[in-house]
Amino acid sequence: VAQPVGDRVRCRCAQAAARGLTPYYSEQENPMNQFIRHFAAAAVLAATAGSAFAQANVSVKDAWVRATVPQQKATGAFMQLQAARDSKFVSASSPLTPTVEVHEMAMQGDVMRMRQVQSVDLPAGKTVELKPGGYHIMMMNLKAQVKEGDTVPFTLVFEGKDGKREQVEIQAPVKALNNAARPAHAGH
Repeated sequence: VAQPVGDRVRCRCAQAAARGLTPYYSEQENPMNQFIRHFAAAAVLAATAGSAFAQANVSVKDAWVRATVPQQKATGAFMQLQAARDSKFVSASSPLTPTVEVHEMAMQGDVMRMRQVQSVDLPAGKTVELKPGGYHIMMMNLKAQVKEGDTVPFTLVFEGKDGKREQVEIQAPVKALNNAARPAHAGH
């Protein structure tokens, strides 16, 4: 089907377009309009999906690692965790050492005992503190001293009630033994 437009003829035939005639499309059939509609729909979908992934379920605050002395083979990492939805903290890893475990210190009779735990429950909206004398991340088999002023990267793994896992990357500053537990604003 061809329609005259000025001194040119528009047609829907691809062969005619190849001969120099201007293809004719309705606004709805126009390939550029179709491309723009599809591109806009894909952009909206990507933006919506991106915001869902960009918003982590668990936030991490005030992370730090206790400095070690020379030849010390283990240390702890501490922080505050808060989940938007009921979740569990299930594991951690660090390039600093291949052995990173989630531990708990608890009194058993008159003795403080430390043990590895499979997970730490994170109730929705409540802050759970990993701290000395409680839950913490234990880094073992250290190959080198962890010094004040260093930064230790961690990958923390959380699991939702649906079984889906989420990873959160953090950088934890190393604090000296004598001031590690002091709040950042102490002395002000």
